[in-house]
Amino acid sequence: MKKIVLTGDRPTGRLHLGHYVGSLKQRIELQNSSEFDKIYIMIADAQALTDNFDNPNKVRNNVIEVALDYLACGIDPNKTTIFIQSEVNELTELTYYYMNLVTLNRLQRNPTVKNEIGLRGFNNSIPVGFLNYPISQAADITAFEATCIPVGVDQLPMIEQTREIVKSFNNIYGNTLIMPEAKVPDSELEQRLPGTDGKAKMSKSLGNCIYLSDDEETIKKKVMSMYTDPNHIKVSDPGQVEGNIVFTYLDVFAKPEDFAKYLPEYKNLDELKDHYRRGGLGDVVIKKFLNNILQDFIKPIRERREELQKNIEYVYDILKNGTNDAKIIANKTLKKVKKAMMIDYFSDDEFLKEIIDKYLE
Repeated sequence: MKKIVLTGDRPTGRLHLGHYVGSLKQRIELQNSSEFDKIYIMIADAQALTDNFDNPNKVRNNVIEVALDYLACGIDPNKTTIFIQSEVNELTELTYYYMNLVTLNRLQRNPTVKNEIGLRGFNNSIPVGFLNYPISQAADITAFEATCIPVGVDQLPMIEQTREIVKSFNNIYGNTLIMPEAKVPDSELEQRLPGTDGKAKMSKSLGNCIYLSDDEETIKKKVMSMYTDPNHIKVSDPGQVEGNIVFTYLDVFAKPEDFAKYLPEYKNLDELKDHYRRGGLGDVVIKKFLNNILQDFIKPIRERREELQKNIEYVYDILKNGTNDAKIIANKTLKKVKKAMMIDYFSDDEFLKEIIDKYLE
């Protein structure tokens, strides 16, 4: 059996460091590992419309923004197929068929869906399209016969629901769909990078993001305003490292060579943490250190993005060609599904033979 990866993002804004740590970094590693036969990355515009239905320009305008971020970070269109969800109409048809395999109660019990409903304040006015999100995701995954789905821990209930749909379909119609497996980031920090304000999640809607396309001054401003230890008022005060967002980011991004370059008085992050804990180290010092690290990290991404923007037709062609390739694969799966469900009336001569045998002989 082939090893196939499917992953994606909703195009509701530019991508940020949380996206990179939680998914983009892993995608690039998977892409370059030569372990997988095929990798698909979906720009999930149809899913984004479920809670942005009254603002289609927001979704439309961010399709290219997300594609630029992908390419700037190192997603290689020669190794990875990038496509636009809404242009693959086979996914909509698969979703329709899978809806018969899931109850309303089961959708409403999905922990991820319940949490997202609360965040968006839908209460009892839940759009059907939004509630249908787990079924749509199952269509996306099975259409490409994906075996590996990189997700954050918060998305595991969605993958479990896909697995339930696959099991139900195969039990009823025969072994047709491939059972996927979730792949979560190795470390807890990579699973969910906190926002710059100390909130549990970096989020566009909360305004606590550092974007992969931010300029130098914007990055500096955001880093210097980051949440630290509220009790570390004077430089001489002992400081708390745990829960201190600056140190959380340093845990993720700081490398040994960064100390030699920017803080040679410390050998490593452990020494820096020890000094902060016992007092005598100011927040400005650690924030400047983090700023230097993030500037070095984001600068080449931003510069590649700026170059890609000068050749936007190239990016457009990548999306168009990737979407055409995705349609071919999804159509093959759809044909298998319809055959298993015995609704492939005109795909071969079997239906004609059946009605001739029944009515004319």
